[in-house]
Amino acid sequence: MVMATVSTGQPATGVAPASLEARPVSNLNFLATLRPSPTVAKPIPMKLIVFLHGEPRVIWEEEEVEQMIIKENLEFVVVGKFSYGWPEIQELRKLIPNQCALKAECNVGVLSNKHILIKASCLEDYVNFLSKSTFYIAHRGWTYPMRTLKWEPMFDLEEETLTTIAWISFPSLPPNFFVKEDVFSLATAVGKPLQVDLATKNHTTKLCQSQSGGGPP
Repeated sequence: MVMATVSTGQPATGVAPASLEARPVSNLNFLATLRPSPTVAKPIPMKLIVFLHGEPRVIWEEEEVEQMIIKENLEFVVVGKFSYGWPEIQELRKLIPNQCALKAECNVGVLSNKHILIKASCLEDYVNFLSKSTFYIAHRGWTYPMRTLKWEPMFDLEEETLTTIAWISFPSLPPNFFVKEDVFSLATAVGKPLQVDLATKNHTTKLCQSQSGGGPP
């Protein structure tokens, strides 16, 4: 199985979204998109102002936006939404790492009176945030529900995100396709792949499924 971010309404689990076809051609360009982003962002040049119907505009290319995300450490960012109040932001910065079981450091900032921006520093914590729709932050006898939403450059605080996280299952997948890049190639038919489960990584998928009654390993 492989975990991926998918748009609401698309098939997520139980069936393979793409058929298997082996071709003796190079796949280097596709594999390059699966590699982690560089740790150092490329310089982003100053943009010239252009005018459309007399109004000034500044236009950035998609690649430049990706470099902005890297430069600002936004690769593993989620939005936390509190609909029923929250503790002080200084307290949240202490509570979230402990009560959300994070493995590494995170940065917490304010977006609005209901939303915070959580910058995780590793993929494992990012997946943890998105795997559970709601966390309950306890503080001084009160419990504050916090929904976690996937952040995107065009994230709108007034609208709910249409992107969620799901496990993608490929029944009867031949062992030679257990390579991470191959499983990711199939998962891109549904969404953006994040990671494979341990059973797939260790080639024990069939055993784990039989022991657990057919459910996720």
